[in-house]
Amino acid sequence: MLPKFAYVRPLKLDEAITQLRHEGAWVHAGGTDLLGCLRERIIDSRTVVSISGLKELKGIRKTNEGLQIGALTTITEISENSMVKKNFPGLSQGAAEVASPQLRNQGTIGGNLCQKPRCWYYRGEFHCLRKGGERCFALGGENQFHAIFGHNHICAITHPSDTAPVLVACDGVAHVAGPDGNRNIAIEDLHVLPQDDVEKETALKQGEIITHITVPDAAAGQYSSYRKIRARRAWDFALAGVALVLGADGGRISRAAVVLSGAAPVPWRSTAAEEELKNKALNAQTIAAAASAAVADAEPLNKNRYKIAMFRGMLEEELAKAGEKIGEKK
Repeated sequence: MLPKFAYVRPLKLDEAITQLRHEGAWVHAGGTDLLGCLRERIIDSRTVVSISGLKELKGIRKTNEGLQIGALTTITEISENSMVKKNFPGLSQGAAEVASPQLRNQGTIGGNLCQKPRCWYYRGEFHCLRKGGERCFALGGENQFHAIFGHNHICAITHPSDTAPVLVACDGVAHVAGPDGNRNIAIEDLHVLPQDDVEKETALKQGEIITHITVPDAAAGQYSSYRKIRARRAWDFALAGVALVLGADGGRISRAAVVLSGAAPVPWRSTAAEEELKNKALNAQTIAAAASAAVADAEPLNKNRYKIAMFRGMLEEELAKAGEKIGEKK
């Protein structure tokens, strides 16, 4: 049963920001995550501010900055958009892997980036550290789906978004409007590690709204992909996933971005794997070295050590596929 709350539906962005400035106000876009959070009483919402009527936050268009995606654009629209498929196939693939068709039709890119974690302790009746309690129950509990990076033995959630890792790999930027004006946040800096603030998922301040995301134009011959491994074909969140963006020059990798999902409390960029790829031919030796480097610093919990082999094998497969595709483009 939903708790009681006030509901407002402003038709202008500045009106929405004014409403969201107040403590206990939460933004409502597609609602696929918010309504669940309200039912599960994991957020204290006195006012729900619907931004669904802000038409300027919808749509995908080409601009001088690159590809611009409104925050209210649905996940389905992103997965099916011809410009996205042509220039950023990894983003199209990531969007297509989100949840189920019904949820992709309703959910928005802004909401997908800002959704709450799916840890069963956080979503359950446990007063965990992220909800203001004194401990993370996952660290010594049922943690088979939890983080192997970035938890610092503080909080072991995994970031649930499938689009965020691709946007990090593509150097995406979130454009934000709020009470103090507008600012831009690199998607790579949008999410917050537990060691920095265990009760926050994003760097957004009270009253701030993501208005749109920009992705710089893809370089000629750029390769991008997204792979997701999950227990069930639909609905489930990633056990392991990877977003790749690769550039090649003269048979060698000139640019590499490797971002893992299902791995950490934030989209986890593997700089170690990237260093193993840069300026090298994408052969079997390089692929094996990059996959091993990606998991070298993993800190598995007592029930999720299997993820190390899963990530390593997945990376080897995806890099081999990338090598074949890049070879075809020569």
